[in-house]
Amino acid sequence: MYYNECNSVSQHLHYYHGDYRPMNTLTNRPSNAFIMASWAALFAGGIAYNVGLWNASMALNEKGYYFTVLMYGLFAAVSLQKSVRDRMENIPVTPVYFGLAWTSVILTLGLLVIGLWNASLTLSEKGFYAMSFTLSMFAAVTVQKNTRDTNNAPILPPTRKPQDES
Repeated sequence: MYYNECNSVSQHLHYYHGDYRPMNTLTNRPSNAFIMASWAALFAGGIAYNVGLWNASMALNEKGYYFTVLMYGLFAAVSLQKSVRDRMENIPVTPVYFGLAWTSVILTLGLLVIGLWNASLTLSEKGFYAMSFTLSMFAAVTVQKNTRDTNNAPILPPTRKPQDES
């Protein structure tokens, strides 16, 4: 489809893994402000969580538990987001991996809730860890999405239809 003949959603053909696929240009590339805000949120959540752990008066094994839950949660959230996005773009994702990604996200949330429920922390400290964990998870997903959108965004919109090689 020619760029000038695109419909109201502004679709064009985008070269991806050896073939041309329709791509919505409204979601091409996030703005620089959104990219920076996403990174800032990731750093704010991660740093706040870890500074809270550093200053907490808990045993080292408890600190290690909460740190591991955060790292596992960030990986699980990014992995799930990538799997969902791959499926939306018709890139194969095995059901086993997709299920493991969902299980990992649910497991990390459960581990954090159980850990905070049983911790001898004040409610404000528990809320602090829960909110900084949530901010970090959301920001990690957003940073991963922005990275993928930035890498997949065409530099210039195509001006002509690719030629058939038949």
